[in-house]
Amino acid sequence: MDDRCPVCDNLLEFETGVCPACGFKLTESTQSFKPVSLTEHEIISACEKQPTKAILRVIRGPQIEMTFHLEEGEYELGRSPQCKIFLNDMTVSRNHALIFQTDDGFHIKDCKSYNGVWINNVSINEAKLKEGDIIQTGAFCLLYRENNKK
Repeated sequence: MDDRCPVCDNLLEFETGVCPACGFKLTESTQSFKPVSLTEHEIISACEKQPTKAILRVIRGPQIEMTFHLEEGEYELGRSPQCKIFLNDMTVSRNHALIFQTDDGFHIKDCKSYNGVWINNVSINEAKLKEGDIIQTGAFCLLYRENNKK
């Protein structure tokens, strides 16, 4: 086993089963899984689900081209694996920002992160996201796109 966590690069003690920094469960071999069986009802329900309202696409940084779909609710953005928008780089705080939806669209709020949140090269504490905004958090640049725009 490596002496560093593959998720957060934290130094690990010998025979550690879980990373104490990020909680990643460490194993020495690939784990097996069984394919999921879906019922006809589950398939129909998935097809009837409302489409994604917006996306964030990584356009610069370690996870380039990764896309996060925004529907309803809140999205924690950060280096913690528990975040819905997980950005694995030490320049991103564990709980860097919060993206949430209101009646007028999606907003982003800095959660007192170390490197801050920048939209279109302007440092913000909180802002409404607009089509084409470039959000920078640490080494990542994310493009915000609304689904009704092409």
